[in-house]
Amino acid sequence: MKEFTWEMHKKELLKDPKFKEALKETELEYQIARALIKARLEKGLTQATLAKKLHTTQSVVSRVESGSVLPSLSFLKRLATALNTSLHVQFKA
Repeated sequence: MKEFTWEMHKKELLKDPKFKEALKETELEYQIARALIKARLEKGLTQATLAKKLHTTQSVVSRVESGSVLPSLSFLKRLATALNTSLHVQFKA
């Protein structure tokens, strides 16, 4: 019996137009969450440590990293400063 992988499951889910649309609608949140997690881990910071640098709570960082909220531009700027990185925003065709 072949093991059922995430990629196989995702392929099945993408056959559903409603799922495909929901995935498309949350892509920005996912990309921001992914970039934040990567940057935070590269700096060796915990969510709690990053939250202290931002003068906020760990739960705020967690919500951004989970993709459940779309942070404001000012919050993203604060994140870039706290992570000692630069913020780049671009439009793609």
